[in-house]
Amino acid sequence: MINIAVFGGSFDPPHIGHEEIIKVALQQLDIDLLFIVPTFLNPFKKTSFAPTEKRYQWVKKLTLNYPKTKVLKYEIDENKPVPTIETIKHLKENYDLDKIYLIIGADNLPTLHKWKAFEELQKLVHFVIASRDDENIPKSLQKLDIHVNISSTKLREKIKKEYLPKSIADDVIEYYNKEKNERKN
Repeated sequence: MINIAVFGGSFDPPHIGHEEIIKVALQQLDIDLLFIVPTFLNPFKKTSFAPTEKRYQWVKKLTLNYPKTKVLKYEIDENKPVPTIETIKHLKENYDLDKIYLIIGADNLPTLHKWKAFEELQKLVHFVIASRDDENIPKSLQKLDIHVNISSTKLREKIKKEYLPKSIADDVIEYYNKEKNERKN
């Protein structure tokens, strides 16, 4: 049996905050494997900006230098928004799991109770909260201290290379600049 952590998101685009979560999770959590799960489409959003395959490739490239990570394509392959509970059940069916840590951003705390089958999810996972901005994290929850104040939304508004992981920065900048130019024309 193995201990895993699951870190999902749109990764639209992946940024240094995401990379920091990966680093800190690998250092601080007692895990054998960290699954990074790019969404097809976040169940709480109507669209994504970069196509799913592009976001998947960015995350794959970003994690190449991090042993004990695996980019899970399950939600993308489902070709629809996938609630977290379904991903957790998929992992339980396919791996001999002892403990599942579910890493979420502190910005998700206020709406966590709205997640599909939240009560069941609570029984299956141990929530780990990645700090963000000045979000208040209850002392009863495990916390990953992430000292990077950036979001994908802010980054899409103004792409700044210093907020992008080095391994994917040029590709991300090229993609979003091309997108902005196409929208203007």
